[in-house]
Amino acid sequence: MPSPSPRALLTGLGAAAIAVLAGCGTPVGTAAQDRAAPVVADDLPPGSATTTAPAPTPAPPRQLAGVGPRTLARIPQQTRQVVLVTGRSRDSSDATVVLYRRTADGGWKPGAAWPAHNAKDGWTTDHHAGDLRSPIGVFTLSDAGGLRSDPGTRLPYHHSGGFDIGGRGFRGEPLAGSFDYVVAIDYNRATGVTPLDWTRPMGASRGGGIWLHVDHGGPTHGCVSVSESHMKQLLAALDPALHPVVVMGDAASLAG
Repeated sequence: MPSPSPRALLTGLGAAAIAVLAGCGTPVGTAAQDRAAPVVADDLPPGSATTTAPAPTPAPPRQLAGVGPRTLARIPQQTRQVVLVTGRSRDSSDATVVLYRRTADGGWKPGAAWPAHNAKDGWTTDHHAGDLRSPIGVFTLSDAGGLRSDPGTRLPYHHSGGFDIGGRGFRGEPLAGSFDYVVAIDYNRATGVTPLDWTRPMGASRGGGIWLHVDHGGPTHGCVSVSESHMKQLLAALDPALHPVVVMGDAASLAG
């Protein structure tokens, strides 16, 4: 058999070298080699998986539910606790109470919603003694007290037999125990004294003695009432260092 020529040997060696460089004996230019070729980021079209996604927009701070800008503007800057009392309607005695705390981002974190009662004939922006309406507004919460001993509150607590009450409410329900625990709402009252103090800075005709107190199962004369267990929770949570206020009124008025 004749020996291959030198040119044929070089041609064979070159083909073998190319085959080795191509990997696993795969000929250059085949689909398999194209699949194995590395892909660099610059080759990818805009919007591909390797494109850096924009940072998500943070959610806005949570606000007091149903409270509009005019009402919000009345809340003191230093306030970190809000008892929000939202009446069902202007003439309703049914309401909901939620305790909020201001968060680090300036928003408000709500607690549980509690059923409540307010005055028999609803709400007013011009409260007067005997009108059977609760005053609408933003009021500080400075003093607490009750017929029973202090359940554990950081508010000044005035324990006194003067909180005893008898008789019946508008629906014939007994009123006994209604003032076992109270928090004075600072409407037309002096602060830093017992809720039983009857000083009326705006005059007696403008009413007073507006409290958060234990619910007796019916409308009040002007106060806001929640269950005894919720009053205890409220007393335990309120902290003078957080400058608590109550924001109270019917839903339509608070939305303003």
